[in-house]
Amino acid sequence: MKIEFYELGKVDEENLKFTVISSVYQGKWIYVRDKQRETWEIPGGHRDVGEGIDNTAKRELFEETGAIEFNLRPICDYSICDYSMNNSNDKSYGRLFFSQVREIGDLPISEIGEIMLFDGLPENLTYPELNWLMYKKAVHLK
Repeated sequence: MKIEFYELGKVDEENLKFTVISSVYQGKWIYVRDKQRETWEIPGGHRDVGEGIDNTAKRELFEETGAIEFNLRPICDYSICDYSMNNSNDKSYGRLFFSQVREIGDLPISEIGEIMLFDGLPENLTYPELNWLMYKKAVHLK
């Protein structure tokens, strides 16, 4: 897997297909666990047709964490090229956001089984390299 980061505005918004949101609540990092996994990941997901990338981040943060009051700030854009999955050099583009969550409600019905608050990066990560790099981009914003 190859991950590259770009300054905001270097990738055309229509090419951004997904978003991840490094989020803090009560001074701790929010990570989510998919119902089908035993590992932790940053909240995020794919953009719906016709949806702006900022709205994707707002929707995904709510759907995956139950966050109902928060601010949202874009950090950077990024690309992922996973040679092991498609044996090509195709890149998928996304945007990394940072959020200070002020209020969390009930977790909506979704693929997420639970959320957990951590002082730092959890050990048991779904995508260790990706989550580590995203954490490094956001940790100074906490």
